[in-house]
Amino acid sequence: MLSLKPLPPNHNPSLLHSLTPFTPPFPRTQTLKPSKHASPPSAIQSALQWNRKPELAGETPRVVVITSGKGGVGKTTTTANIGISLARLGFSVVAVDCDVGLRNLDLLLGLENRVNYTLVEVLNGDCRLDQALVRDKRWSNFELLCISKPRSKLPLGFGGKALVWLVDSLKQRPEGSPQFILIDCPAGIDAGFITAITPANEAVLVTTPDITSLRDADRVTGLLECDGIRDIKMIVNRVRTDMIKGEDMMSVLDVQEMLGLALLGAIPEDSEVIRSTNRGYPLVLNKPPTMAGLAFEQAAWRLVEQDSMQAVLVEEEPKRRGLFSFFGG
Repeated sequence: MLSLKPLPPNHNPSLLHSLTPFTPPFPRTQTLKPSKHASPPSAIQSALQWNRKPELAGETPRVVVITSGKGGVGKTTTTANIGISLARLGFSVVAVDCDVGLRNLDLLLGLENRVNYTLVEVLNGDCRLDQALVRDKRWSNFELLCISKPRSKLPLGFGGKALVWLVDSLKQRPEGSPQFILIDCPAGIDAGFITAITPANEAVLVTTPDITSLRDADRVTGLLECDGIRDIKMIVNRVRTDMIKGEDMMSVLDVQEMLGLALLGAIPEDSEVIRSTNRGYPLVLNKPPTMAGLAFEQAAWRLVEQDSMQAVLVEEEPKRRGLFSFFGG
């Protein structure tokens, strides 16, 4: 999915690779009409390097909602891996699990046994905010906050204003404001979705290359824009190059043309995701790293610098001509 420039003779050995615009050398066989939410593609500026920290763009704290509309596309997995990646890059992060009844972010992070208080108990005056924030022992600059405990009832007045209060309280903490507040949005576009997007000023839309996810993603894009969120980037999850070549799956380029959004990352299908989820160990911490883990790390890098990547066309598999093709038949 990335176009890699060949290294010059006098290249810098610390350079991992650069993301550069790519023009296919062959014509496309299918042209898709961009959606009404289409925006001009942003210029690609950053180069991924091991020897420098990404430059933080925008005003802090940056409140990012990670959403999709459709369930099961990888929102919580994306929140966990990008949040840990940001912490590894040296940024302070607070991840908020806004799924009230079916929270799972604590499981993916391996912090389920340490969640003693939630935001509801903070609002009820039963504990302080710093008591409800669970600090990760692996990375002290990463904290988790759950909205409520499973099977608990929310107060009648709970809504977007409660999350706005939360963001304001995090800004005024004595130890300093976090640089990133990641909000794991619940599935659907009902009250939970409206509550989650209320304090956000940018969004990461997670989708998979199938028509049901794309329809929901297009609908969610319109709702985000109506709420005033204009900085929307997408992550295409569970990409399989073999199916794209066999014309059984839409390519990342097709998805980008249909939704008209800047591309933050393309995550390949990886069986290690299931293993890391069951262990409560984020994928980006695996050693040696997997392709999906590296893709999440690169997406986190682009998020820091408000950058995007360029999707390229995957060439289709040549048609088999039969048994005698070896003899020129």
